[in-house]
Amino acid sequence: MSVMENDTFAIQNMSDSSSEIKNTALENDFTPSKLGTKDYWDEAYQRELQTFKDIGDVGEIWFGEESMDRVIRWIETQNLSDDISILDIGTGNGIFLVELAKQGFKNLTGIDYSSASVELAKGVLREEGFTEVNIEEMDFLNPPSDLTSFDMCIDKGTFDAISLNPADGQQGKAQYVASLRRFLRPQGLFIITSCNWTKEQLLQIFSPGFELAKELPTPRFQFGGVTGNSVTALVFKYQA
Repeated sequence: MSVMENDTFAIQNMSDSSSEIKNTALENDFTPSKLGTKDYWDEAYQRELQTFKDIGDVGEIWFGEESMDRVIRWIETQNLSDDISILDIGTGNGIFLVELAKQGFKNLTGIDYSSASVELAKGVLREEGFTEVNIEEMDFLNPPSDLTSFDMCIDKGTFDAISLNPADGQQGKAQYVASLRRFLRPQGLFIITSCNWTKEQLLQIFSPGFELAKELPTPRFQFGGVTGNSVTALVFKYQA
């Protein structure tokens, strides 16, 4: 699933929907959006790929740089081995993998179902000198039978996009959880950042099987006497 790293239109639309979603019961889906379709991301990444080829611009970071740094700072506190296997779900332009590689992690993989995203990510990583990072064209919801499992899976917007699929967001969410169980090793960590789902909703969606290990601090807002978070960032441990 693709995560758009540098499309301000996508960021604005996802952000605008978050306040509505956070007041919607879990069983209700969002209003379907083109942000949940492969065609949208193929076209968007094709534009970004061309921009990268033309002027070397890798684009912005989905949810902002602080969102990426928040996850990386937490990972740094865990004293993890530099050879743990990490999967970036919906790698987009690969910038998150670049930052993980700069931290010394050596066993990194990024997947995306957009061929333009894969080409872009490979180009960005090559430019940064991290050619050993593995990038694959793959649909997270329909993984191959011989897939490799990982110690850590990271999602920054992909689950949000799947939830907006006009075809069947409900089925997509169920497929996502089923795929995550295949990709993640027992006791492995799953880190998700979402601008659409609250902590309580994510706990319900990924239960049973995924135990909350940590809620990462995110910016808070107050409106009409109600306090909430504009972004939710959670770390789960897979209890297979």
